[in-house]
Amino acid sequence: MPEPGLERVLGAARDGDETAFARVVNRYRGELHVHCYRMSGSFDDAEDVLQEALLKAWRARESLPEAEGVRPWLYRVVTNACIDAIRHRARRVPSLNSLGDVTWLQPYPDRLLDQAAPEATEPEAVAVSRETIGLAYLAAIQLLPTKQRAVLILREVLGCSSAETAALLEITVAAVNSALQRARARLRGAPSASPDRPSEDEESLLRRYIEAHERGDAAGLAALLAEDVRVTMPPEPVCYQGRTALEPLLDRAFGPACPGTWLLTPTRANRMPAAACYLRRTGDSRFRAFKLDVLHVEHGEIVETTTFDDRLFPAFGLPASLAGPIRRNGGETTPWSAGSVVHEQGDRRR
Repeated sequence: MPEPGLERVLGAARDGDETAFARVVNRYRGELHVHCYRMSGSFDDAEDVLQEALLKAWRARESLPEAEGVRPWLYRVVTNACIDAIRHRARRVPSLNSLGDVTWLQPYPDRLLDQAAPEATEPEAVAVSRETIGLAYLAAIQLLPTKQRAVLILREVLGCSSAETAALLEITVAAVNSALQRARARLRGAPSASPDRPSEDEESLLRRYIEAHERGDAAGLAALLAEDVRVTMPPEPVCYQGRTALEPLLDRAFGPACPGTWLLTPTRANRMPAAACYLRRTGDSRFRAFKLDVLHVEHGEIVETTTFDDRLFPAFGLPASLAGPIRRNGGETTPWSAGSVVHEQGDRRR
């Protein structure tokens, strides 16, 4: 049911009231950002495209429909802006062997997914569910031609009918059904995701993953990994497959040449467990943001780790550096516990 007075606000928006227009748009901004992200696979691109789309919507404000039509109208503007942007960037994945093949792939903070649909009963909740926001799914749909991708998302993620999708994309119903059939065929066998709620396995493995890092325990970390574990590092087009292939990485991170001491704090990305990794280099007094590891857990093992750089730490509400009390054991400094971390921003304790 439309909120009281919404029609009056819509009228003011059509007349050029920027505050009224922002009030209308902000009701849907979170889910629209997620939509742009799902279309592009990139958090940064999603923000750019959404800003561009909302500017187009502002210029077309006189065509704002009545209250019940606002959401579809905005999705039409935003989806077509996404299609134009994707075609302009000309990014395609000929085949998907690993997440590293989608070099522009970026994580999405769970805290923003929660803001987009704070209640599970809201219709927007399906748009932020793990089944269609997981990294593997996002990477897989980048294989699809742009129009097929849009059709798949509108029909199977947002639950639009064929007629609604046709209207949004300004194509025929027959074209929608054909595109959906081809998209489904191409994605057959794509990875599925587990439920949104973190499992005990995930929480336990994330905790032990963090502890092993902070101890500098390469063997302990390796024990958490599946034998055929896969590690990718977008935007680098690399993929390490299996524990043996990871040995050089573990040696660099924890061996004699290790550049410093690790401090990790738990977070979540794409409805998956993640660890924000900070490194205190030798001679430095602070832990500096270094990387973000997103873990895929199955059957009590980490089967895949996707490692991103620290560029999106601000979006996760994470500071650029951390400081905290140093714990000493026999006169030697040991890694700081994530439970005693002091954030540089606001000096908040976690």
